[in-house]
Amino acid sequence: MPETGTTTRPTDILLIGNVTRDLIDPDNFTAYRLGGTVTFAAVVAARLGRRPTVITRAASDTDFSAMPPEAELHILPSTTTTTFANIYTPHGRIQYCHTPAPPITAADIQHELRQPSVALMGPIADEITPDVAACFGRGTMVAAVPQGWMRRWDDKGRVRAKQWEHAAEILPYLHVLVLSLEDIDYDWQRLAPAFEYVPMIVVTEYRDGSTVFQRRPDGTIFETKIPPRPAVEVDPTGAGDTFTTSFLIRLQETNDPLHAARFANITASMSVEHEGATGVPTREEVMAYMAHHPFTPAPAEQSKF
Repeated sequence: MPETGTTTRPTDILLIGNVTRDLIDPDNFTAYRLGGTVTFAAVVAARLGRRPTVITRAASDTDFSAMPPEAELHILPSTTTTTFANIYTPHGRIQYCHTPAPPITAADIQHELRQPSVALMGPIADEITPDVAACFGRGTMVAAVPQGWMRRWDDKGRVRAKQWEHAAEILPYLHVLVLSLEDIDYDWQRLAPAFEYVPMIVVTEYRDGSTVFQRRPDGTIFETKIPPRPAVEVDPTGAGDTFTTSFLIRLQETNDPLHAARFANITASMSVEHEGATGVPTREEVMAYMAHHPFTPAPAEQSKF
């Protein structure tokens, strides 16, 4: 397993969260793919020509070979690696969480890592403590995918939704929040409290693309629907993480959230046409598709929020 090293270059994309062992067979704990938001995000960042740094907890026997060689890994000690079983049914995904690894706290974020271009908090099992959000310098775009803060599991590991208890401690430090419709249980009004703190919220809508919400200086919220790229789905695991990472990278590069969302829709749709993270496209592939399928967004509409 790669060892934690000393950072000798400025941090580009910092990814925080625990990796997972995603079971290939729910009943076989020895056969797995490396998963978790940070794994998919690291692959995406590398494929798009950026330099990911990952802070995670995992057991010493975890297989990190799926991580791209460009990734700088900071692996915090743990006796376990968080393990997930994802079961897809016609009625949605059923998840089981086993052996969750311990949390990541602000004390685990080295000072030399606190000035990245982009910092993404991607918890998968409620493992990032609220104090991490306040770690970063003024020049950092701080973002989160809160799904992992909104999960609980019973003694058999069955995952169910819960309230995000520490949202008010984290949201004030975010520039971007990315959620799925599933995260808010298809209830758009559940976004309303977050707009008090976060200037940009993006909601992914599976096969229907995504919606970008932006809060203007006068407090009004405007929303823009970004259409999808049609895809022949093979494996949807990690699609949201792929969207989020590609969106943040392109937003940081262009400061254009609508272009970034279109870029991210295409990146995620290409990735789900393959198993795991093997189909994450290159920047050139995404830009070529965009050139052949130009898109002019409709005028932003004032939101109901």
